[in-house]
Amino acid sequence: MLRWAAVFFVIALVAAFFGFIGIAGAAIDIAKVLFYIFLVLFLISLIYGMVRR
Repeated sequence: MLRWAAVFFVIALVAAFFGFIGIAGAAIDIAKVLFYIFLVLFLISLIYGMVRR
């Protein structure tokens, strides 16, 4: 499960990179939403992985 948490975290960082740099106005809003979604998924996966052990 920690592997999935790392994958979600990397996806969130990529989404943030493309959105927060300012490539396009719409991309910023989409990247912010994706960033928070994947950040929440990362935290859930991290907690689930720790509890499962």
